[in-house]
Amino acid sequence: MNSQIKKTLVPASGLVELMQKYDFSSESIKTIQTEELLSEGVVNRLQNCYPQYSGFLKTDKAIFTDKTHYTGLKGFREIIQKLKENGIEIKDIKEREFFIEVYRFMVTKHILNTINWSNYEQDSNYHLVFPQAGMMNPEDVKLYLAAGSDDERKNVVEAYLLKTNPHDGKQKLNKPWYVNDEGQLEILDGSQHKYPPVKLILDSSTQSCFAFCTYCFRHAQVRGDEDMFVQRSVAQVHNYLKRHNEISDVLITGGDGGYIPFERLLEYVTPLIEDPDLMHIRTLRIGSRAITFHPELILSDKFTKILELLKYTINSGIQVVWMAHISTPYELLNPGSVAAVKRLKSFGITVKSQSPIMNHISLYRYENGKVDVDHSAQNWIDLGNIMAILGIGFHSMYCARPTGEHHYFTAPLADITKIFSKVYRSLASINRPSRYITMTSSAGKTSLMGTAEINGEKVFALKFNEARNMEWMDTVYFAEYDEQENTIEKLKPYGATHYFYEDELSRIENTLSEALEKQMTKAKES
Repeated sequence: MNSQIKKTLVPASGLVELMQKYDFSSESIKTIQTEELLSEGVVNRLQNCYPQYSGFLKTDKAIFTDKTHYTGLKGFREIIQKLKENGIEIKDIKEREFFIEVYRFMVTKHILNTINWSNYEQDSNYHLVFPQAGMMNPEDVKLYLAAGSDDERKNVVEAYLLKTNPHDGKQKLNKPWYVNDEGQLEILDGSQHKYPPVKLILDSSTQSCFAFCTYCFRHAQVRGDEDMFVQRSVAQVHNYLKRHNEISDVLITGGDGGYIPFERLLEYVTPLIEDPDLMHIRTLRIGSRAITFHPELILSDKFTKILELLKYTINSGIQVVWMAHISTPYELLNPGSVAAVKRLKSFGITVKSQSPIMNHISLYRYENGKVDVDHSAQNWIDLGNIMAILGIGFHSMYCARPTGEHHYFTAPLADITKIFSKVYRSLASINRPSRYITMTSSAGKTSLMGTAEINGEKVFALKFNEARNMEWMDTVYFAEYDEQENTIEKLKPYGATHYFYEDELSRIENTLSEALEKQMTKAKES
């Protein structure tokens, strides 16, 4: 190192005082100090460039200090009481509780302590984890509020559950299976294999989250629905991988992949490293929000064993990628989250972020309800540059999936593409999202590339970046321009009655469904 470059750290006394504002443990503070995870240069650059988002100069004391997680109606009511004791009155409590009964609720003290409670209604972290008035169907809200007993409220909740569409995009068709060496059917109940190179694992140990996003796309997992994906057998995963050499990437997700304990991760990873029949696996991904929801996990002594295992995995020739989900600078610009990123990277782990663009959180509107393109784009431009400072790869932005309270979080595709275009052209090429804005359906992940003009008519230009048939990715196709539509799947084909892939998609879906049903029938008969 150049002797003229002085490596300095945030002064120890200031660091301790700052971390205490977030109620961080002495163990976490010691890790940050010992491993030099908060360099003065990085903190000062972030603070000087983006003071409007920063939590580095936090002055108020942490309100939430008595537990790590607040869960369910009980936890929600504890939070409301604590806020009340601090002079903060939250309204529409019963309507928010209706949301919780349908979708569940969990937050960490960390994310609660990052919220600016003096201006919480404008705080994106508040909207990210707190149920809001206006999310649920107004007529059902009236029924819930008018219910005269617990049984009546339960009936309203159960009726609403049927409307929530927890498995959008026909996810159940993605459940893989194989016939083992004894001729028995093996169904991987906690896995998905939709795109040839990637296999998702929703492990039995990763079913929960550190906090529940209000827009959750996997509320079947969060609620513990009967048809949730739960992978119990690790050996079953390896046996499937051996039969599918096209798979190069394994993604441990959930819930939250950060929950996986050392012993369980070791069970997954060891054969990937040692078994010659699994040499085609090149990347291990872990999908987790721990960086922004519970950074103390990553900073804990207990987590060091996992970090060392992941470093060993990297040194064995398997790329390890921590797939974070960051939508706003507010989630990231606090000492705990920055230190967590730095610790992951110090062990050689690649950190990338993929996040949905969500109304009320990372997409903003004027008072008249129209989308504020400039404000919304600036959020993502600033986030992209902040992630560059921290060495986080900007993987993707994507549209709200048509599940949960989609109406509340979405916006017209015409406005979203304007936002994305401004983000894309404003960031340096190396810091841009690695793909155009996307939306998931049964067919695949479709990129909304922008607009074009054909025969004097404005149209949307579309292209798959993942598909049930990967050859579909070679084709750019067009849809009629629509100022109001918010779902790519519902756009009308331009100049045709249907899209080029639709007939084949129907055949694929039918084949998948019939093959699984046939094998299950055989299994029952035997």
